Amino acid sequence: MERVSTLVLDGGLATHLETLGADLSDELWSARLLMEDPDLIRRVHADYFAAGANVATTASYQASIPGFLRRGASVAQAERLIRLSVELAAQARDEAGGGLVAASVGPYGACLANGAEYTGDYDLGEEGLLAWHRPRWEILASAGADLLACETIPSYAEARALARLLKETPGLKAWVSFSCRDGEHISDGTPIREAAALFTGDPQVVAVGANCTAPRHVPGVIASLSGGLPVVVYPNSGETWDAANRRWLGLTDPVEYGQAAKEWERAGASLIGGCCRTTPDHIRQIRTHLS
Repeated sequence: MERVSTLVLDGGLATHLETLGADLSDELWSARLLMEDPDLIRRVHADYFAAGANVATTASYQASIPGFLRRGASVAQAERLIRLSVELAAQARDEAGGGLVAASVGPYGACLANGAEYTGDYDLGEEGLLAWHRPRWEILASAGADLLACETIPSYAEARALARLLKETPGLKAWVSFSCRDGEHISDGTPIREAAALFTGDPQVVAVGANCTAPRHVPGVIASLSGGLPVVVYPNSGETWDAANRRWLGLTDPVEYGQAAKEWERAGASLIGGCCRTTPDHIRQIRTHLS
């Protein structure tokens, strides 16, 4: 396969929002700011572009029409808020003088707000997941993003549903990124190579890989996916969540993260960024080490 230039993705949207003082203790998570402080979301995108990112991933990860309805919005208002997530990223992209906008398609588990995006333990099968994803998918597909980022997907059934939605929207580009329990399996236990095979040869899919996964699993993920589509990786910072005391344990140095990113690039990753607990400093270090 011909080697393509590495794209630097952004880092944790919610992480940087919290750094800037946002309260995200809500089932809508970062999508709450689409209602309450959209300019802060635009600022976060701008900060990541300034740090060297080529791609802004929108604040639609946890956005859904049912979620906004529970907060008192109408269906029309909910649809408008989902479109706004793309507009804010595009504004920051234009102010930065270029880049790409990836509209985030978060998993069903994210909207359950019970951690199911890390287990794939769902109460819906493939048909139910298809029906659940379709309204937001159709909004984001027509909102003007450069591509969709189907991310933190823990379930083979959910991957099959997303593959079907892609076929319903010809011409649309996307990457598909799984949450993984280790370097060889997605969160529900399916081998990642088997899950990725759903998209092999699909001209609409620009990359397959993993995100919201421990950095130590990334080399295994890249090895598992070698020889297929380009690989996208944007793991967490490496910190672990202490649920009993509600705090993060450990600290990953952005410089070390950037050094690791260089190794991921050498191993074959073509799209590299950060997820939870990564910041503009992490993205700056990725840019430095990949330059």
